[in-house]
Amino acid sequence: MILSKDNTPSSKRQTESKWASEASVWSAKAKAASRVQLAHLYTLFKSHPTPAFDRLNKYLASVSGMDKLLMIIQYFSKIIIWYAMRACNRTLVEGARNVGNPVSDFRILMRFTGLIPLVHYMRSIENSPPSTPRLHWLARLECWANLVYYPLEHAYWLGAHRVVPRLSTPRMVSGLGVWSCRFWALYVILHFITLRDQRRLLIASKRAIYEDKNESSPTAMQAKLERWHTQHKQWWIELIINAAYFPLTIHWSYPASTFPDVGVGVCGTIAAIAQIYGGWQATS
Repeated sequence: MILSKDNTPSSKRQTESKWASEASVWSAKAKAASRVQLAHLYTLFKSHPTPAFDRLNKYLASVSGMDKLLMIIQYFSKIIIWYAMRACNRTLVEGARNVGNPVSDFRILMRFTGLIPLVHYMRSIENSPPSTPRLHWLARLECWANLVYYPLEHAYWLGAHRVVPRLSTPRMVSGLGVWSCRFWALYVILHFITLRDQRRLLIASKRAIYEDKNESSPTAMQAKLERWHTQHKQWWIELIINAAYFPLTIHWSYPASTFPDVGVGVCGTIAAIAQIYGGWQATS
């Protein structure tokens, strides 16, 4: 067999060496380009403004923000359990319960400091009372309902976890849980009355803006209307939250309640989403 000059073993070795050399050059160029791109991305990461990320960090850094995120996990897990039971998926049921139950327990533990902001709010409404005496008294009654609710819930948790033996009997644990939820239900009912009065004031204030004959500046009127729309949106958020909480408080106030667990999950998830939306708007 006669080999051509280009097919000699020596020629093949030279060709392979050339290819290897070119591949090494291209590899070096690719690595250099990657380093440049990474450096560029790192520069952007350091210098580029990230308002959404900053807001998210600010929101989740607060106790309220973290609580609402956990709240979604707690209640949405009940919806997952309902779906998994219908699909006969025992593994998913067990997994969702193993997530939802500890989260629920931890959220109760987080509320052990709830009396501090409550007392702070009670002082604030005395120093800067609401716009009408009726709203002032409603705010006081709401605070007093929560002033009973929190210690009862704390006692329930301590009894359920056998931290305080005297509170650990099944009857005592059940009673503390039920009565704490009844005072929570009282707060929710009072807040419905507060929201009704606030709506009347909102309607009256909007009418006053349009009927104000002394206001000649369109810019000033527009600013007043924007403030009104902000207050009106906040009112709707509070109404949705309160309406979602109402069936939950009634359900937990009666041990023999037949309200389905998936209903608890749906109502709780709605309340959590509404609160996250309101909290997110407040961080802007």
